[in-house]
Amino acid sequence: MRFDEYGDERVLDVREVPDPVPGPGEVVVRVVTAGTNPGEVGIRSGLLAERFPARFPEGEGSDLAGRVQAVGPGVSGLAVGQAVVGLSDSRNAQAELALLPADRVVPKPDALGWDVAATLFVAGTTAQALLQEVPVGPEDAVVVAGAAGGVGVFLVQLAVRAGATVVAVASTANHPWLREHGAVPVAHGDGLDERIRAAAPGGVTAFFDLFGAGYADLAIALGVPKERVATVADFGAADRLGVVATGMAALRDPAAGVRDLAALAADGALDVPIKARFPLERVQDAYREVSRRSGLGKVVLDVAAP
Repeated sequence: MRFDEYGDERVLDVREVPDPVPGPGEVVVRVVTAGTNPGEVGIRSGLLAERFPARFPEGEGSDLAGRVQAVGPGVSGLAVGQAVVGLSDSRNAQAELALLPADRVVPKPDALGWDVAATLFVAGTTAQALLQEVPVGPEDAVVVAGAAGGVGVFLVQLAVRAGATVVAVASTANHPWLREHGAVPVAHGDGLDERIRAAAPGGVTAFFDLFGAGYADLAIALGVPKERVATVADFGAADRLGVVATGMAALRDPAAGVRDLAALAADGALDVPIKARFPLERVQDAYREVSRRSGLGKVVLDVAAP
């Protein structure tokens, strides 16, 4: 998948490019499924050009699952044909073949579905990074804004596993899933502050903003200490309010984090809903679905048969 200029989904197309060849410490993965993420929309549109500039012709996509196609010199612990979960730092995950550093690849458990495997490295590790920066436990009442999105479905379940009371802000259509997974769902919109106070009568001790749109301000208004407010969607609020801005890059050991997530999901202890699936050739439609910012869970691309 490539694009030559900033724009909406229509700048995306699928092209033939030379097959990658692994160098020292690298592997090539034949991709089965690739993940999509809202941040990629900002990169492609140019809204994040100052922070994450494109290098045209640019690819898209960071997380993937597939089988090792080739290994470069000095790589150990990975074999040709092995099923793996991977992360691209070069925006080349949405392709038949992806060149990756070997330390960005971890084995995929046999019981882990290919679609779920392609969601772990970005959304899953972002949730882990949030909890690394603002840890929670049984004494906490936590608000997650954007709780039904790609990161939210991970964060809600991980916070519940840590023993926290989780108040999940989401559309009412997603409340049954959130309730089934241990959260207290509340609808967004007018009167949200009152609904949160009713759901957490003892006060809110941590607030995670996965959506932007003023949620960090709401957290401060609810009396949450700024060092207990974390956002992945509103970096301006971090400058203005002093709240924590973080993301997957802050996670100290992402490979270990993905191994943990993969084991939980393979054992059925972590549920990752898939909102929609598209073949790679319909990448434009996939990102239209991502841009809607509604629904439950992740959008994935089917690249090849496993």
